[in-house]
Amino acid sequence: MLNKCIVYAMDNVEELGEEIASLSAHLDAATHRLLECIRRFDEEHGWHQQGAISCAHWLAWRVGWDPGTAREKVRVARALGMLPAIDAALRTGRLSYAKVRALTRVATAETEGRLLEMALLATGAQLEKLCRGYRVVLEGERAPAPEERSVCRRVLPGGMVKLELVLEPDEADLILRAVDRAREVRAERRARPPVDAQRCSEQPVRGLHQPPWEPPGVSAETSWPSRADGAVMVAESFLAGHPVSGNGGERFQVMVHLDQEALGPDGAWAGTLEDGTRISAETLRRVACDCGLVAVHREGEALNIGRRARSIPPAIRRALMLRDRGCAFPGCAHTRFLHAHHISHWLHGGPTSLDNLVMLCTFHHHLVHEGGWTIVAVADATFVFRSPAGRSFAPTPAREGVGDILGWLGGWAEGRNLDLGPEVNMPRWDGKDPDYKLAVSGLLAAG
Repeated sequence: MLNKCIVYAMDNVEELGEEIASLSAHLDAATHRLLECIRRFDEEHGWHQQGAISCAHWLAWRVGWDPGTAREKVRVARALGMLPAIDAALRTGRLSYAKVRALTRVATAETEGRLLEMALLATGAQLEKLCRGYRVVLEGERAPAPEERSVCRRVLPGGMVKLELVLEPDEADLILRAVDRAREVRAERRARPPVDAQRCSEQPVRGLHQPPWEPPGVSAETSWPSRADGAVMVAESFLAGHPVSGNGGERFQVMVHLDQEALGPDGAWAGTLEDGTRISAETLRRVACDCGLVAVHREGEALNIGRRARSIPPAIRRALMLRDRGCAFPGCAHTRFLHAHHISHWLHGGPTSLDNLVMLCTFHHHLVHEGGWTIVAVADATFVFRSPAGRSFAPTPAREGVGDILGWLGGWAEGRNLDLGPEVNMPRWDGKDPDYKLAVSGLLAAG
């Protein structure tokens, strides 16, 4: 009886494995159709007609992909349009999307056939390693692409922020010199004894021991002041309007928005910066020690200056940023270089009030003024954007389910005469260790 149960369980496991393989082939074939649609949508600029900045930007909003995934899908879709053999292998489920993604990084019209043969033989991991090695050799033969100057900001899991700068060598040296000089100034200020201590050293008191006031050494490895301290001091000095000199001065203005804590009791305040980053109570106290404090409206207190001026006062602009948190166009993630737009234009009698204003990035601001788009304010401080063709776009697009995914994919494949059994995507690898160097050499010789 036990043996029969084991055999029955093994049969069920094998059936489950066959279903996984068959479903994967269906998904790869459906992915081909998805990429084909993306390529046509991109070529016909359908994303532009719906107010997006790019096809990847539209996918990130409408489909819910992260920007990196959206850009990669668009890249693969464009590449498949020039690789018909690889495109056909994905359409029939013989290649997985992961294999196709690796192939499209290196394949050309001349090398497509040879790479496809290797892809059908190799596993996904083997093909990824092979394509990576082939790409390294190809990039080594070509002159390296020029790197662009950039500044990147990334929030780390612990709440700290990582800044990465890519600069010319002389520019990097200039910044490091300024940072190191700021560290020296900060160390000298810290090492300088206070006035009371100086008086005590001039007139020693019996029974009291005065510690020596020796400035600590400053180097790249010094724990304090570190280069991070120096970089902060350079920024503080610049924003305060004077060079790094060690002199005191009022710090720059930091906007901290206070509002009722959503999950806290009445009177419990939550603090956020202008970009929506939450800050703790201790951080707020530290920042407020020597920064200017600006009163910001609380939710429900409308701001309105009527028809007296078209320009947006600082108080209303801060309230607008607190409400919209960036560009209000559906799917747009821009939070910098924003414009306050009058929904009912000021020239047409629209007031400069919070209810008649919306934050837009430069692209979407031009789209509203020159592109024929209109904005309609609805309840709960949200807006509906209407294209020149009259189609409405709400902040959250509606979604429709497709029901049973396996049944839907099966009917979809049957309608296209695709035989997508569990064996169609089986790699023909014979189990021997592949010779990657020999394979790359063969590709180079064939190219």
